[in-house]
Amino acid sequence: MRRTKRFETNDGVNPLWNVYKTVSFGRTLKNTLVIECGRIFPFMRGKRWLYRHGLGMKIGENTSIAYKVTVDLFYPEKITIGRNSVIGFNTTILTHEYLIREYRIGEVVIGNEVMIGANVTILPGVSIGDGAIVGAGTVVSKDIPASCFARGNPVVISELEK
Repeated sequence: MRRTKRFETNDGVNPLWNVYKTVSFGRTLKNTLVIECGRIFPFMRGKRWLYRHGLGMKIGENTSIAYKVTVDLFYPEKITIGRNSVIGFNTTILTHEYLIREYRIGEVVIGNEVMIGANVTILPGVSIGDGAIVGAGTVVSKDIPASCFARGNPVVISELEK
């Protein structure tokens, strides 16, 4: 089960319609500019610095975030990535989800020495343990234990051979 906080809306309008009541327009604009620059920024150290200082993300040393990775626009500070991990091309890391009558917010924690393949979607409220491998195209909808291999949609998890 994902760990998210639920916020219900009672005005009959989907919560994304009133998003600037929960996240300011100025903050959203700043995050958009930082994220779009970071998606194409070619230097790993610079990208890490940009995400740490511009968005408040926690990112360990020697972690590489590939080209076109998209981090959460509204709550990027809820993302933690350990040291020496690789986040693959075009991956999306979400810490929020807006539904018809509610929205949810949850932290994403990615451990040390984790390999995330290309085109992965990581949903809010999950953790990925140290040494885990997430195959390309996976939708991470639940926790991935340490030293496990996850793949597919729905996600299938198996232990790595030692």
